[in-house]
Amino acid sequence: MKKNIAIIMGGYSSEYEISLKSGNVVYHTLDTEKYQAYRIHIFKHKWVFVNDEGDEFPIDKNDFSVLVDGTKVTFDCVFNAIHGSPGEDGYMQAYFALLDLPQTSCAMYQAALTFNKRDLLATLKPYGIKTAESYYLNLGDSIDEDAIINRVGLPCFVKANKAGSSFGITKAYKKEDLKPAIDHAFKEDNEIIIEQFLDGVEVSVGVISYRGETTVLPITEIVSENDFFDYAAKYEGKSQEITPARISKDYEEKTRKVAKQIYDILGMTGFSRSEFIFMDDEPHLLEMNTVPGLTKESILPQQAAEAGISMQDLFDNAIEEALKN
Repeated sequence: MKKNIAIIMGGYSSEYEISLKSGNVVYHTLDTEKYQAYRIHIFKHKWVFVNDEGDEFPIDKNDFSVLVDGTKVTFDCVFNAIHGSPGEDGYMQAYFALLDLPQTSCAMYQAALTFNKRDLLATLKPYGIKTAESYYLNLGDSIDEDAIINRVGLPCFVKANKAGSSFGITKAYKKEDLKPAIDHAFKEDNEIIIEQFLDGVEVSVGVISYRGETTVLPITEIVSENDFFDYAAKYEGKSQEITPARISKDYEEKTRKVAKQIYDILGMTGFSRSEFIFMDDEPHLLEMNTVPGLTKESILPQQAAEAGISMQDLFDNAIEEALKN
């Protein structure tokens, strides 16, 4: 008998359009011999199942079921394709854990931790994971530009602490750039992180649980046409994403080792994609994504393809791992 799979997509953040694209790719890729897939749109004002005709059926949040033409549909597993809140920050993970419903991403604590850039980096530092020098601000804090510059130098990156897809990020070159950059970041989040600029090779590496084993995928080198790997570079073709990366064997081994170490330290499951920049011949962690993009052009599927894993196999494995766990 086919398993009912709810593919959740959308979300509450600026990333909702990207999430809808990822979710639809999953929907059209899943093995129809094994799974009956349902597209579930999760928005603040509605949670609905959307059929192929575009009809909407409200989700019963009491048990995450849906009534379709008089028949109650329940789900065997949830495929999480929500980038940002509430799919990548722990809320949906906690909800499904309370319902005892398997889902494909990491657990609630890991999602909440990795979504918070400041907390993630602070947690990993005692393990020797290298990161950029940083400065924290919360909404309402007094802003001391000189203190910021003394800590992180110029240029520097001003980032929303809890946001993805490069929303809320600005590269500040001079003191006068800091205030507008901070204001921009606060439009996405009430916490920000200001980081030292690391001038080196940027790479991205996926780590997944594949057939019961922690598996490091081939590494991607990021070469942005823009000033950094911003939204346009990620989603509008303004970058080269070269897989496998054109890096030395030493750089490759160091990246693979630290990416797997981070995945294991955090007790991760499901997908992850971590970003690093090499400084002084060592990979420095920028951030980790636990619900990365899932279109054919996205980095993680590119890496899986290089490893000989088709998208159907990648998605099928995620469901089977979730059901097993």
